[in-house]
Amino acid sequence: MKTYSPKPDHIERRWYVIDASGLVLGRLSSEIAAILRGKHKPIYAPHMDCGDNVIVINADLIEVTGGKEAKKISWRHSGYPGGIKGTRYDKLMAEKPVFVIEKAVRGMLPHNRLGRQLIRKLHVVAGAEHPHKAQQPVPYTLGQPPAWEGIPAKKPRPERRSAPTKAPASKPEAKEPAATKKSSAPAKKPAAKKPTSAKKPTAAKKTTARKPAAKKES
Repeated sequence: MKTYSPKPDHIERRWYVIDASGLVLGRLSSEIAAILRGKHKPIYAPHMDCGDNVIVINADLIEVTGGKEAKKISWRHSGYPGGIKGTRYDKLMAEKPVFVIEKAVRGMLPHNRLGRQLIRKLHVVAGAEHPHKAQQPVPYTLGQPPAWEGIPAKKPRPERRSAPTKAPASKPEAKEPAATKKSSAPAKKPAAKKPTSAKKPTAAKKTTARKPAAKKES
């Protein structure tokens, strides 16, 4: 049996909208983190981004329990000695409700590059209106994860259009040799050669070589 690993074609991104009015911060954040990671899907893999997008509206109406609004403090440090500062949650929830939810969800995600990629799919709005209506988000109820509909069907690939074939270039006509071209002008007759006088035979040249002298008889 082979271990299944999700492929990019098997992951389908959906959009869900959650109304945070009257909900508890911790329970809401844990549910959002599970949706962002894709734990509600059977194809979940901890090393991949299998989750969906989440929109949170009415973030200013979030609640905390156990008197945490006065006990819980959000700390931050500037990096310099003595640069630590803290803000109580009652003041933080009144001034920055969006930051409260984002901070809680970020702490429940992996603290690596995967977690930084997952947090981008979280969209928190303080009011009741959000700018993501074009994505047609579906309302989500806490504790009721959506039903799994299986791996999305493969989309047919568009057929590749073949490039138009170019007509073969016509070869230039071979030039005829100049001798074969027919000229419209009348051909000129070759000029008659003048009769040349016969050359006289030249006399044999006299040789100056001496004849060998005759030997004397003894």
